[in-house]
Amino acid sequence: MSHVFLDISLSLDGFAAGPDTSHEHPLGRSGDALQAWLFGRDGQQPNETDQQAAQEMFSQTGAFIIGRTTYDVGVPEWGEDGAFGMPCFVMTHRLRGQHVMGPTAFNFVNEGPQAVLAKARAEAGGKAVCVMGGATTARQFVEAGLLDELRIHIAPVLLGQGTRLFETLQDVAHLQAMPAVSSPLAIHLRFNRQV
Repeated sequence: MSHVFLDISLSLDGFAAGPDTSHEHPLGRSGDALQAWLFGRDGQQPNETDQQAAQEMFSQTGAFIIGRTTYDVGVPEWGEDGAFGMPCFVMTHRLRGQHVMGPTAFNFVNEGPQAVLAKARAEAGGKAVCVMGGATTARQFVEAGLLDELRIHIAPVLLGQGTRLFETLQDVAHLQAMPAVSSPLAIHLRFNRQV
């Protein structure tokens, strides 16, 4: 069965997005700092450590799962190829037809995490399934116990407010920490689920 991992960026104080997420501010106000390790910021570019973390995510993945807000605010930023280059499954209550942008096909699913994961696995070609933002979608997969691994990129920024990733978790999850690597733009953490 396909490996399933969460890949998400957080502020040092635990926010996956700043306040007031919009088309103008896809990651909320000041939230662009969360993904500086991917895209650079204020003249500082991702280094080899950051590039390796991004390369591992894309090379190991055969399908992505994202939330509807991530899709809505991300599409204008992702360019004509849709950025992902593979099937993406959008968890949503607002269905629409498939949206194809170059090699990226966005499929809209109004079902729970297990059903969405089954669809993503069927399209992943034996490769991993990567769950990305937003925080609500990520939390659903954590709470359902469907993740084999969490990859969390901690940005050196304190947002003070916004959307927290783990704020409403109900159960204890035991994880095994893997060696961390860091750059000036992020600390890249990895945790395997303990079974």
